[in-house]
Amino acid sequence: MALPARVVFVHRRSEYEELLDRHATFGQAEFFLRSRGRSIEDVLARHEAIEAAHHLVSTSLPADVRQARVERGDLDRYLFAPEDIVVAVGQDGLVANVAKYLAGQPVIGVNPEPGRNAGVLVRHAPSEGTMLVERVREGRAVIEHRAMVQATLDDGQTLVALNDLYLGDPGHQSSRYTLTVPERGSERQSSSGIIVGTGTGSTGWSSSIANDRALLEWLPTVSSDALAWFVREAWPSPATGRVLGYGDLAAGQLLELVAESELLVAFGDGIEHDRLPIGWGQRLTVGTAASRLALVTG
Repeated sequence: MALPARVVFVHRRSEYEELLDRHATFGQAEFFLRSRGRSIEDVLARHEAIEAAHHLVSTSLPADVRQARVERGDLDRYLFAPEDIVVAVGQDGLVANVAKYLAGQPVIGVNPEPGRNAGVLVRHAPSEGTMLVERVREGRAVIEHRAMVQATLDDGQTLVALNDLYLGDPGHQSSRYTLTVPERGSERQSSSGIIVGTGTGSTGWSSSIANDRALLEWLPTVSSDALAWFVREAWPSPATGRVLGYGDLAAGQLLELVAESELLVAFGDGIEHDRLPIGWGQRLTVGTAASRLALVTG
């Protein structure tokens, strides 16, 4: 017999919680912020907005719906079940943070602060949360499937991201490698790393780089399976070049990197501690992932 649905609430520790961890008491946290020209009332209000959103959705769910809650920093150790419905309460980046750990489970993005968050991925008001959970359970929800990017090491290890992958030195300093691009050949490079982004990521890190290079119109759309890649600050020398500075990857095409530094890393969506280490001589390939984000839009 199949288990009933479980709603897993995903959240990120608020600035208020982090302040209390660091300063132990409300008074000390308030003094710390005041000494830097800030008010604790604003920080507390943001914390309470997130908690209120979670409380509204969780207390409105039917009694037969099991519930769990996981913090962003624990996602790489959390086991999601096939029947789970994920509710991300917070900023857009929280959806990206959880997407890489899922295998098709639907994700509902709840925006507790519409005046602060863009709402690209967390599109729904807290008051809509219970209705959307019910639509998912009944098979009536509108699902938007978003492409993801995957890195694969030559030893079989993989890493998936929704927005973008960073490939390069763990300290974002000089990275040495040989880059091979489909139909464009290979080039030895020394750079501050490579960014490979999806259509979803075209509003993030990729957008910033593309804007600086007047390439915004070239980025993939959110519905596209294509990827965009950019080499950051490639350094030309007698041994290294910068001809392969940017490009795209159609579905099925792979970007290849062979490390020529002692240690490079690959990590996705800003979660640096969950990464693939790339040793000297190892080969990493990057392309569109088979898995997709199942984003509930209505």
